[in-house]
Amino acid sequence: MHHQPWADMIHNAMHFITRECVRVLARRLKYTLGFATLFGLVLSLTSVSPTMVVLQRAWGVGLGALLAFCILERWPRNLPAWLARWVLQLIGVVLAIPFAALLAYWIGTGGSFGFLQDTMRVKGLASLSLIGIFFAPWIALGAIVRQREAFARGQQSAFELERSKLEREALEARMRLLQAQVQPHFLFNTLANVQALVDTGSPKASHVLGTLIAYLRAAVPLLDEPFSTLRDELALARAYLELMHLRMPDRLDYVIHACEESNAMRCPPLTLLTLVENAVRHGIDPSEEGGRIEIHVQLWQQRCRVLVSDTGVGLQETGHGLGTGLTTLRERLQLSFGAGTGLKLTEVRPHGVCAELLFPAQKSMP
Repeated sequence: MHHQPWADMIHNAMHFITRECVRVLARRLKYTLGFATLFGLVLSLTSVSPTMVVLQRAWGVGLGALLAFCILERWPRNLPAWLARWVLQLIGVVLAIPFAALLAYWIGTGGSFGFLQDTMRVKGLASLSLIGIFFAPWIALGAIVRQREAFARGQQSAFELERSKLEREALEARMRLLQAQVQPHFLFNTLANVQALVDTGSPKASHVLGTLIAYLRAAVPLLDEPFSTLRDELALARAYLELMHLRMPDRLDYVIHACEESNAMRCPPLTLLTLVENAVRHGIDPSEEGGRIEIHVQLWQQRCRVLVSDTGVGLQETGHGLGTGLTTLRERLQLSFGAGTGLKLTEVRPHGVCAELLFPAQKSMP
């Protein structure tokens, strides 16, 4: 049983090679017989032999040249450094034509060399050989050039495919690295909030801890998933805000508005939660009065538009740009969707911040 995959691979490879060889040979036969027919018709204009006989002789010469071309394409396997394979093929085609023409006349006359006593037939043999020697090398050279161009295109396609595969693997590795940075960032912040509640001796600590455990059971399995949906993101954001509301019931209020059509759209895990956590940590927490968080999710111009606004302390000059969470989120979105993403922070009057997130609307596969 262990050898079956290898047997299948070898069988498939042999099937592909055989199919490719048949395809190449059929194409060469088509071109060879086509040119031979053309030259045979030209020769039949001045020949006393029937047109079909002349065509058969031309076909025989063409097939003889093709046989020499194909044999010398693979044999001998090793050539001296001074002799190129294509040169050997052209020489072989030229040398094969007189013998192929002689063989065609010999078969056409019943296996007798008596036709060499017939001046007209000798002239026909010479004409057929000379035309073949003149034109066949050029036809063979054209075939070699086309073959090399096809090989170059195949190599380029294989290279592009390999490069695309490596780029995709690099992007996936980069995404896993960024996602690994998000996991401890979020979990440590959440656990720090619970610790603060326990340290104050709040009677709600046990209830909050139970809510946190239930929340993590739902959230942690999504951390290793490459994509989530806005439906799951909204559920996690709602659970997180409920947890934070239990911690500071008099200082945090929230509301969530989301259109039904946006629920099935995909996004990287913790996309919405990153914005919500940022609003709580940097907006509501530092404010003595607390504030309100509003989440709006909608479809807009074939893109998902996510707005997370708060009435906290507003934008603060930290000298660190967007911060770790938002910077990582922006890069994860760009890796997932390309250039069609955007993350913007604007100030809300009289105080607060609105984070606007845009990314392509792509439905998650069931």
